[in-house]
Amino acid sequence: MLNSVAFYTLGCKLNFSETSTISRQLETAGLLKKEFTDSADIYVINTCSVTDHADRKCKKVVKEALKYNPNAFIVVIGCYAQLKPEEIANIPGVDLVLGAAEKFNLVQHLSGIQKKNDKARVHNQNIKETNVFIPGFSIGDRTRSFLKVQDGCDYFCSFCTIPLARGKSRSQTISETLKTVQEVSKTEAKEVVLTGVNLGDFGVQNGENFYDLLIELDKIDGIDRYRISSIEPNLLEDRIIDFVSKSNKIMPHFHIPLQSGSNTILKSMRRKYERELYADKVQKIKSLMPNCSIGVDVIVGYPGETDEAFLETYNFIKDLEVSYLHVFPYSERAQTTAAKLKDKVHQYKRNERTEMLRILSEKKKQAFYTSQLNKEHFVLFENEEKNGKMYGFTANYVKVETDYDPLLINEITPVLLKNINQDGYALSEINYSNSTINHVS
Repeated sequence: MLNSVAFYTLGCKLNFSETSTISRQLETAGLLKKEFTDSADIYVINTCSVTDHADRKCKKVVKEALKYNPNAFIVVIGCYAQLKPEEIANIPGVDLVLGAAEKFNLVQHLSGIQKKNDKARVHNQNIKETNVFIPGFSIGDRTRSFLKVQDGCDYFCSFCTIPLARGKSRSQTISETLKTVQEVSKTEAKEVVLTGVNLGDFGVQNGENFYDLLIELDKIDGIDRYRISSIEPNLLEDRIIDFVSKSNKIMPHFHIPLQSGSNTILKSMRRKYERELYADKVQKIKSLMPNCSIGVDVIVGYPGETDEAFLETYNFIKDLEVSYLHVFPYSERAQTTAAKLKDKVHQYKRNERTEMLRILSEKKKQAFYTSQLNKEHFVLFENEEKNGKMYGFTANYVKVETDYDPLLINEITPVLLKNINQDGYALSEINYSNSTINHVS
């Protein structure tokens, strides 16, 4: 008899929102949710295909689950399950593999099922047939909720397997999305992080767009903050930037994938912009919101990235007024165009370039944090305590540390940023007077 379930999620915020949604489905069906280490009857592992060594990570989590309960029923879902179902089915201990279209039908697949010691059952339809959008949002974190408003991607960048794992771009209508947001507004979450595979492509199926969604979200009571998780530069319209600059609810924080600062490499990657457009977007943001935080995704060591091309990227980013980087050394993905390209970059060069950009990222972050000192910010403090300290984020994504006070948990609190500690957090004083001196909006 299968009475309890535990989850393990690999990968992005979108995966976390989907895991939370599936968890609620199983709890509604009568299963008790347990922590991963608490010997559950069922373990659901939500996988990722973007991170390195998806197979190794999946095997390790399966092995860990069986350590806590050798007789547990193991289910693997997610992007890796869509791309390599047979590979996963051969992992010892796995009982059920569900692709992109089937993972939200897990309750039905578990009905009357029993653990067997033979090869796992696989339910995995062709990704071209996956065209239904299933909304989702995470709960459990009192502070914020990750809200899935879009899925899939039509772009087919040369290095990416996501369109093969998640299918075509799709979303609900704005009116249906707002109904989901109303559900989130009834939880304790003060901040909603808008997530998707290609977020700026919201509404493409329905003749709607992301800009109009933001306008409607801004009107909803019960949600204090929205944060845009990531948006492609070619989809970050000027009117979106204008609207965010005037909104009190949508945070002055953008995460904009760049991938390369070389137009030659961008073309090979099949990206839909050149570096000049990217620079224009950053300039536009900073002209309207000087204190806005801007994060950047970068891939280094892509095939054909010469030393000169990498230096183009390095110098381009160095001169951009951005706040931090997420740096990824290129890794080959089966079924992608880039995996077939010649002029591979040696692994030691990939690692060397990654380290150079990570050092640059630390410098950018330090400079941005320093620019925010002696200004008043509003921080949403989290339910996290470590050595008598607690943490939260400003509207413009500065991570703040202050003395632990349970009354501050899940409260948006005015603080004055005073210093930066050795761990890279901004130290704050609680501004009980709510002074507006040097206020950052």
